Order: sequence, then C-alpha cells, then structure tokens
Amino acid sequence: MTALLEAPAAPPEPAGARPARPWRAALGLLPFTLYLLVFLGGPLYFVVSGAFSTPDGLPTFDNIIASVTQPQYRLAFVSSLLISAVTALIGAVSGVFLAQAVITSRPDSPLRRIVSTASGVLAYFGGVPLAFAFIGALGQTGLATLFLKGIGIDLYGLGFRIDSLTGLGLTYVYFQIPLMVILITPTLEGLLPQWREAAENLGASAWSYWRFVAFPVLAPALGGAVLVLFGNSFAAYATALALTSGQIPLVTNSIASALSGNVLANQQNVGLALGFDMVVVIGVVMVGYLLLQRRASRWRPK
Repeated sequence: MTALLEAPAAPPEPAGARPARPWRAALGLLPFTLYLLVFLGGPLYFVVSGAFSTPDGLPTFDNIIASVTQPQYRLAFVSSLLISAVTALIGAVSGVFLAQAVITSRPDSPLRRIVSTASGVLAYFGGVPLAFAFIGALGQTGLATLFLKGIGIDLYGLGFRIDSLTGLGLTYVYFQIPLMVILITPTLEGLLPQWREAAENLGASAWSYWRFVAFPVLAPALGGAVLVLFGNSFAAYATALALTSGQIPLVTNSIASALSGNVLANQQNVGLALGFDMVVVIGVVMVGYLLLQRRASRWRPK
C-alpha cells in the first residue's frame, strides 16, 4: 500500500538533452537593453533632471510650476489635448466601421487586400512628407482646393486654412484611421460566430447582439485603441511643425520654442519641464492601455 501511495518517479531526460540555461535568454536581450538605455533611458534622465533643476544645477520646482501655470503653456496643453481627443475619436469610429467592412468581406476580395496593405503603409506615413502632401492637396493653391473652387465650393472663402487647428486635425485623421484598422481588426476577428448564432436563436436582433454581446466584449480593446490613437496624436511633432510652421500652440511646438531660447530669463529649463509633462501624460495613457488590454485578453481564444 505504501508503494502505491508514493509519487511516481520523474521520467528520465532524453539522451542528448541540454539543461535550460536562462542566462542565454538574458544574453540575447542584452543588445536591446543597451539600446533602450542609450536611446530612451539617457534622454529620459536628461529631461527629468533638467526639469527639476535650475540652469546652475540647483534643485527647483519652478520649471514644473511655470510649465503648468503660464498662460501660453496652458493654452498649448489645451490645444494638444483637444486635437488628440477629437482625432482619436474620429479615427476610432471610422476605423471600426472600415475594419468591420473588411472582415465581413470575402477572404480573397480586393477590398480586404487593398485596405490591409494601405493601412500598414498609411498608419506610419507622417512627418514632413504628409504635411507636404496635404499642402499640395488642400493648400490655398492645392489641387483639391482648386477643383472644389471650380465646382463652386471655396474652402478658403468659408474660413478653412490648412495651417489651422482644423487643418492639422484633418491631417492627423489621415493616419489615425488606418492605425485604428490595424489595432481593432484582430479583436473583431475574435468575435466567435457561435455567439451571434446563440443570440439569434434566443430571438435577439442584430442591434441587441451588438449592444449586449459584441460591444461589452469589444469595449476594453476599443478603449485601449482610442488611448493609443490619443497618444499617437499628442506626441506628433514633425507634421505639425511642417504644416503650421510652429504657429499653432501645441505642447510639442512649445517645447521646440523653449529649447530654442524663446523663454524668459532663468527659465531655460522650462522646455525640459514641458517634456516631463508630456512623459507623464504618455505614461498615464500607456498604463490605461495596459490595464484595458489585460481586461480584453480574457476574451481571447486560448
């Protein structure tokens, strides 16, 4: 009886098997760790240390206080938060409908191939080339502007300007929509057909299925995707600078102006304080995204 209660012996290791060596995995991560330390940790330390010190190196909170209390910097934060929130919502709604149209089409349909390929390219098309493209299309003498004017729609007569906050938001939406398609497509594909069939068998309409079944499942992933779009727009710099020449009050433009010396006396480090404020905002966004992704992972197929 005692022999029967004994735990079974561990199976012998196969011949030629090598013992696991965790240090090999750590060694493989060493180049990436060094890369992060040099190109992320170094600049982050420079920003944080400069934000809390005077030009002479003495510790102070004056830079942080100035970055959140002076009117021009408050206006920059309001403008950046506003354009980020609006473009994130527009990109999210448009991207969800486009992604749903793609996944409900045939696997070999041209729509699926075209949208998937275009989203992968356009989501990362930004900076000076994107600004130049929109100036060529919707500038005062742009092709689209002249075409619309020829059919009786004068955009600039109606008050539109490509170098305004509205024009910049339109430019941001150009890369926000394809990014949303990339982010939300895997989640939409994870909606099991059995859930819809079960809802229909119980008498639920299409609206009831989306309201009570699909949307609660999609909500965490949708929220996380919106946060990514928000952070993507909030941190954009080159497109806004090239399109508006830095005339629109945005946090990124204010940082560039402050680091160029356009500040009051003894406030040379205010630009670094603004950078620290941006790090805090992006950090909050990423924490929220990770929490929502953890909640969304409960519905992923095992």
